Amino acid sequence: MDDQGLTIGEVAEATGLSVHALRFFEREGLFLRDIPRTAAGRRVFAPADVEWLTLMNRLRDSGMPIAGIRGFAALVAAGPGNEAERLKLLKQHEADVRAKIAELEACLEVVHHKVVVYERHVEAGTARGLWSPQGRAA
Repeated sequence: MDDQGLTIGEVAEATGLSVHALRFFEREGLFLRDIPRTAAGRRVFAPADVEWLTLMNRLRDSGMPIAGIRGFAALVAAGPGNEAERLKLLKQHEADVRAKIAELEACLEVVHHKVVVYERHVEAGTARGLWSPQGRAA
């Protein structure tokens, strides 16, 4: 845009979020402030909004429900004095993410085992019939 701020397109480019996603974040109350608009009705974002959106998107990508993100945003927007509540929310999400990572690692072990089995059989020329209704299971 100019020294007045960033357009929604510029923010979309900077954050990797679509314009649609940015509008969704705004509708869901995930911004720390009401985004001002020009006389023509176009949103005007600040660099701090980009930083905040990057964090919100990371929380979303890591599996935090929109309600949790909204709660965190509301706490931050309320200002100082609720840092312990913010920390509690973030620690719970961290535990959830760690649990999901552990679950994915267990899944990866199974998949990797199958890769090793198939590689061995393909290289040995004995892969025919693996997981076939007529063949034997690996």
